[in-house]
Amino acid sequence: MKKEFLEGGRVCNAHGIRGLLKAEAWCDSPKVLAAQKRIFFAEKDGSMKECKVTRGSVAQGFVLLGLEGLETREDAIALKNKVFYLKREDIPVPEGAYLIADLIGLPVIDIDSGRRYGTVEDITEVPRGQMYTIRTPAGGEVLLPAVKEFVKEIRPDDGIFIRPIPGFFEDEA
Repeated sequence: MKKEFLEGGRVCNAHGIRGLLKAEAWCDSPKVLAAQKRIFFAEKDGSMKECKVTRGSVAQGFVLLGLEGLETREDAIALKNKVFYLKREDIPVPEGAYLIADLIGLPVIDIDSGRRYGTVEDITEVPRGQMYTIRTPAGGEVLLPAVKEFVKEIRPDDGIFIRPIPGFFEDEA
């Protein structure tokens, strides 16, 4: 089941004296976060509190966010280190692209033989793209570059279908 709310980032600190938040963006690009009209914070009871974004910009790799009701530096500092969420429907996803949250936990399957190699445990951004961390049935980990030479098809309801080079998973058989 796809999550309705996805982690969007973390408040690092206050910025200036007028209640702006300095935030890490956990999106593909800080621009995605800066363009959001709302963010959400998890409440103790498990509900989500919606906060209207009044201002969003990117500065030195961070996102500066103004939220309705935050007016002082002290207001902003009170949110320091809090993780905030985005509603799935608010995140632009280009055709043929997938949210990382939807790929975590998918089975990794050989497109030719149907052999199941394991499950995607994590996806890491590297300079030339992404690296999938695959947890194998034997309990090991294999790092697989997410490149078209290996990854042949992604079906979010079924799995990630790959064609690895010979020997790639041999130690994990």
